[in-house]
Amino acid sequence: MTRDRNRDRPKAGRRTPAAPAPAGPPQPDYAALKAGGMIRQRQKDRFTVRLRCPGGRMPLDRLARILEVARRYGADYAHLSVRQSIEIPYVHTRDLGAVKAELAEAGQEIATCGARVRAPTACAGCEYNPRGLTDTQGLVREVAERFFGRSGFGHKFKMALSGCPNDCTHTSANDLGFQGAVEPEWVKSLCTGCGLCAQACREGAIVQPAGAAYPRWLRRKCLFCGDCIRSCPTDAWRARRTGWMVRAGGRHGRHPITGAKIGEFLPDRQVPELIEAVLAWYRRAGEGRGRIRLGDLLLESGAWGRFVADLEPVLGEWAVRDPPPPRPAEIHFQGTAARGSPKR
Repeated sequence: MTRDRNRDRPKAGRRTPAAPAPAGPPQPDYAALKAGGMIRQRQKDRFTVRLRCPGGRMPLDRLARILEVARRYGADYAHLSVRQSIEIPYVHTRDLGAVKAELAEAGQEIATCGARVRAPTACAGCEYNPRGLTDTQGLVREVAERFFGRSGFGHKFKMALSGCPNDCTHTSANDLGFQGAVEPEWVKSLCTGCGLCAQACREGAIVQPAGAAYPRWLRRKCLFCGDCIRSCPTDAWRARRTGWMVRAGGRHGRHPITGAKIGEFLPDRQVPELIEAVLAWYRRAGEGRGRIRLGDLLLESGAWGRFVADLEPVLGEWAVRDPPPPRPAEIHFQGTAARGSPKR
């Protein structure tokens, strides 16, 4: 294996190391440290400190303070994790308390690991992205504030928010994902029949054959991206409703699972209630099962039907009727039978 060049490397400008501890000191509680976002490295007495960055957004003044702490206690780099966290590697065990205290002074919380609700990820959303349909950053702050760090589950629980069907945060690969969408509505009296909407639609969901006076919308092909609305010069296409496509049961890892859509156009106000319901189901279904993800539970015989039935009252009018279940996405053994199959 490649040896990290920072391993046990002296760092210029660092404080003088403390005197060696007497022989036989008590060992750190590694499980507690990991739960608190301090992850043991393969290098002796070194930890990676993971910072909580919901939605990947970080104020510049706080980022400057984090840089100071990283330079003082870490290596010569920081790491941006795949879930939008900033990580400070190579922090010595003796410095963990100081790092935590100095980060707290800067208003920066440390993240978490283990069988807990992790910090949600999010794209930029509609604030400045021309294709953004929903306010991912506003909602991710609310979700993180309310649910981050909750425990009592069989395994980790991850959430992601994307502001449009491009789905940059891969909502179908999370335990619970929310993807922005807009349902278009056509106003005949405003339409000139120019055909720009049909040209703009990359999915073939709007067609206007030669000689046709007006376009025709094929709902079954629509991704609800809003390109027709943005392209119309006369505002004949407008938003009927905007909200979140909800997907449940996905995961990354050695044996990924593609989550299934359970809700359409869910409004912001309903999101916290739905998350509460999903977490409650996961806690009940996973009790006594050891380390097991939500998606693995949902692949078990009869589980998907029970899950959908429990959530239908919460989803209400936004529920997808009779949704197909999550499905394994085998990546290692192509052409062989998947290790599990979704069952109703």
